[in-house]
Amino acid sequence: MITKLFATRRELMIGAIQATAMLVLSRSSWAAEILPKMTVTRDPNCGCCGGWVAHVKAAGFPVEVIEAPDLAPLKARLGVPDALISCHTAEVGSYVVEGHVPASAIKRLLLEQPQATGLAVAGMPAGSPGMEVSGTPPEVYQVVLFGPGSQHVFARYRGSQAL
Repeated sequence: MITKLFATRRELMIGAIQATAMLVLSRSSWAAEILPKMTVTRDPNCGCCGGWVAHVKAAGFPVEVIEAPDLAPLKARLGVPDALISCHTAEVGSYVVEGHVPASAIKRLLLEQPQATGLAVAGMPAGSPGMEVSGTPPEVYQVVLFGPGSQHVFARYRGSQAL
């Protein structure tokens, strides 16, 4: 009985191609399972911010919460336009998330990776994540993609449902 100790160049190439194919095909499942840590800065006196944090945690994001009574300097440093300001600001990956943005929109942002500063939902629309009010129908609202000198609608939602 002869035991082969070394692989041929052809066997090594076939093995390398198979390993590469496996990594490429499984990459999308890794992205779906491993979400980046989100740091949320919020006013400690705001109740709806806690509801939004619970929403993104339930969607699988690991979250660190920082409480600060004045978020204006942070919003200015991160480039959040005045017209899009809301009650809390999050940082995830290289993006800023302002206000009650649904987790599904954040996941899409991270998947598509557009050249932008981040996403925002201006104000506090009824029915948006964290702003659910029993007996009040959810409003239709826009998730805005923003960057230096530009803003456009990234998605439209009613409550947590994309339209």
